[in-house]
Amino acid sequence: MNFDLNEDQKAIQDLARQFSENELKPMAHVWDQEKRFPFEIIPKLSDLGFMGMGIPEQYGGAGLDLLSCSIIMEEIARHCGSTALTLASHNGLGSKHILEFGSEEQKQKYLPDIAAGKKLSAWALTEPGSGSDASGLRTTAEEKGDYFVLNGSKAFITQGSVGDVYVVLAKTSPEKRQKGISAFIIEKGTPGFTPGKPEDKLGCRGSDTSTIALENVKVPRANLIGERDMGFIDTLKILDRGRIIIGSMALGLGRGALEESIRYAKEREQFGKPIADFQAIQWKLANMATELEAARLLLYKACSLLAQGKNINSEASMAKLYASEAGLRACDEAIQIHGGYGYIKEYPVERYWRDCRICTIGEGTSEVQRLVISRNLLRD
Repeated sequence: MNFDLNEDQKAIQDLARQFSENELKPMAHVWDQEKRFPFEIIPKLSDLGFMGMGIPEQYGGAGLDLLSCSIIMEEIARHCGSTALTLASHNGLGSKHILEFGSEEQKQKYLPDIAAGKKLSAWALTEPGSGSDASGLRTTAEEKGDYFVLNGSKAFITQGSVGDVYVVLAKTSPEKRQKGISAFIIEKGTPGFTPGKPEDKLGCRGSDTSTIALENVKVPRANLIGERDMGFIDTLKILDRGRIIIGSMALGLGRGALEESIRYAKEREQFGKPIADFQAIQWKLANMATELEAARLLLYKACSLLAQGKNINSEASMAKLYASEAGLRACDEAIQIHGGYGYIKEYPVERYWRDCRICTIGEGTSEVQRLVISRNLLRD
């Protein structure tokens, strides 16, 4: 097995690394403190092709494979979890749902502007009363001739208040539960579709998250994605990719925390010498580096298997589970290595921890990942 990146992937890695160093590192703290979505960074991400990194070139995207996307996410998250989360949401479930299951007309209409960053995409499944039990959603879509009428509410929607194109899941056949849910495209400004104010979050405060209210929202039949009642089933088919992306985000945050810890340990002196000379610190750094490398290998393996056309349901869950928890452990240890300085906002490690915490929740909690893995292990 070859673990080396090819020349194109190395070039993408260098490009993302330089952008993260030059554009994100100086501003990440500011966006976090101001709890502000950085609209000004979107055109710059678009110029690099990152706003459409997984969208095929025929629709204006960069057409990158999953491993290349994973590499980009790691480098971006290394300095700004908020920007990484924005990229994950924009490139992941929202645009991916349209790409994988939308009609050719829908793809031609929406994907070019999404890939160019002219329109931000969002994906709305979670509701106040349904999180891990996503199929328990209550939002309804009643068919009336050539359109559907949607009523309900959504919660924790990334790009919820700043999005332009939303993929919304709603019940079309409530009696069928998960086999009675459909997906719809709803555009910003549609009457009755009302985003709420941004949530005041623990981390990723430069990423937008809000509720959405739907009151008698009329959606043309032409905006139904795929077959009626198949929206949730289709969702399960694209979650694996999203889990790789979130795992890569956690890896990048953990790596950023490790690099900050190495730098600090060499500079900080106690008892007459740098704390890097103490075995207690050395072992923490060694454990962090080892776990992050293991996470990277799990992520790369899942990407490789997908490139071969193989099912990665278990591998994606394993990679996401391990990478998110390893990344969070690295961020936690970074605070410990920094001591009191790790607890104040002058140093970035506390932000890394806050940003990484969502990675064990989003795209399926750690508990859900263990459920997926165990079900596959026990399946006859």
